[in-house]
Amino acid sequence: MTEIAPETETSRWDYLLGTWRELDVPDGWRAEILDGNGVVLVAPPSDPHNYIAVRVTRTLNRAIPDDWDVYQTLGIQIPAVERLFVPDLVVMPEKVVLDPTRSPCPAHEAELVVEIVSKSSGDTDRKRKLWGYAHAPVPLYLLIDAWADAGPSVTLYENPGNGMYHKATSVLFGETIELPDPFGIELDTSRFPAPDQWPT
Repeated sequence: MTEIAPETETSRWDYLLGTWRELDVPDGWRAEILDGNGVVLVAPPSDPHNYIAVRVTRTLNRAIPDDWDVYQTLGIQIPAVERLFVPDLVVMPEKVVLDPTRSPCPAHEAELVVEIVSKSSGDTDRKRKLWGYAHAPVPLYLLIDAWADAGPSVTLYENPGNGMYHKATSVLFGETIELPDPFGIELDTSRFPAPDQWPT
């Protein structure tokens, strides 16, 4: 973790953002600001993780307009709570991505974010990022969790307000979950790898 500098004329958030921009991140790795205290490197995802990302991307691409895209390495910032995440997937309008004055992209401009839980990222995805995305606010947060206590599941969080999501819908792997407007499509989870198919 990169420690923050003492308070100066530059705000702490500007310093963190500058540090994030200057990092030379190894191929496949991601740099995120998870708690406002420093930049954290996140290891490349596993094969099952990437497989799920591809399945979800295929579904989303059937539903989004031509001027939106699905990104796997797009940093999105939440300055109000000093967070910068690189979601596993994020649907963002191209006008935001191509605007150099809004880089990294404001999280509230995202249409949907998707996090795919790895064994090592459960607490981050289920709590820290849930909290951060609700504060952005991101209208839809899809959490794909092979390691959930109640069994492998997919949860869609909706209706953010006052720093929390006010609606959550969960299904087990093997079922479908509806992604509401502006997507209006069902996501089939029947081919998502079960925990015993993930690396130990």
